[in-house]
Amino acid sequence: MWAIRARLELAGYLRDLALFNVAIDSKLRGRDLVKLAFTDLMNADRVRERVSVTQSKTKRPVQFELTENTRDTVNAWVRSTEMIGCHFMFPSRFHDRPHISTRQYGRLVRDWVTAIGLEPIRYGAHSLRRTEAAEIYRKTGNLRAVQLLLGHTKVGSTVRYLGVELEEALSIAVRIDI
Repeated sequence: MWAIRARLELAGYLRDLALFNVAIDSKLRGRDLVKLAFTDLMNADRVRERVSVTQSKTKRPVQFELTENTRDTVNAWVRSTEMIGCHFMFPSRFHDRPHISTRQYGRLVRDWVTAIGLEPIRYGAHSLRRTEAAEIYRKTGNLRAVQLLLGHTKVGSTVRYLGVELEEALSIAVRIDI
């Protein structure tokens, strides 16, 4: 993922870099990511540190924090001329669509992955949702925290999502006080 970020920075693709960074930090599904409104991430003229959005699949709110790097990127993106008068954070270049489509988001991810020499068949838009969640789990073993961050209603969904082995999940679940 670092290679993609570095490539986007070097190429000066501000929109793509903001999209990539927000995707990693937010852990949102593609359909929710592409629909982020300007007001979801901005408070007056500042990028929010903590964001809360309602997921379209579950109709439940999920919160996430934006890292300083992501806030800087989003700030630069919203101040670009391409964002003048835009309601959505990632507007479509087509006039009949208010924001990029999930299909376009998928194509962008495919292009990013291909550009760093990886097989696009192994990585997709949903890989970005899973990236930080898997890393948090790997470093902490805290399944409940990952469940909350992903907005899953059942810990079993999180176990399947991360590919956690049953024995490992049971030992962690015993330590979690709900």
